[in-house]
Amino acid sequence: MAKKIGPLTMCHWGNPVLRQPCQPVMVVTEELKRLAIEMIETMYSANGVGLAAPQVGRHESLCVIDVPEDAEKDECVELNASIPMPLVLFNPEILTAEGEQTDEEGCLSFPSIHAPVTRANKVSFTFLDINGFRQTHTAYGLLARAVQHELEHLKGGVFIDNVADRAPIEAKLAKLEAKTKRQLGLA
Repeated sequence: MAKKIGPLTMCHWGNPVLRQPCQPVMVVTEELKRLAIEMIETMYSANGVGLAAPQVGRHESLCVIDVPEDAEKDECVELNASIPMPLVLFNPEILTAEGEQTDEEGCLSFPSIHAPVTRANKVSFTFLDINGFRQTHTAYGLLARAVQHELEHLKGGVFIDNVADRAPIEAKLAKLEAKTKRQLGLA
């Protein structure tokens, strides 16, 4: 299933693009800057905190993130304060991951599906920003979770790969996948 949200069309579970690893960006072009801005607008329109290129049918190693301060854990707000939002990350890589957090996680490509996922509580990551400059940050809490979630998309992974017990969401997953495949003519 694909749904137009904001300027771009969202790809849902069952669309093969979600399982395809992305290609590195050699140069941050004007076209890619426009894509990043459209991804941010689409993310905001869908009330998300992150969006990766495969979720809008693209194959560039690009994701965008904006964790509102009021959505973050109190103890992480000050720790994350130096990281400017929204983040535009080309060719992002996690350098280190520490600690552990488990929380309900969802995804714009899996509407109405949420499940507990364990991820690192602190990650250091590097990326090219919207101007093509190398940046490195350390994130905590929900921002760390969002970074890990979006980078997973760039490798062809999805959050349900990390769900220990998929039984409670299996029926919803199957229904969404079947609907998407029918709409794409794959079923």
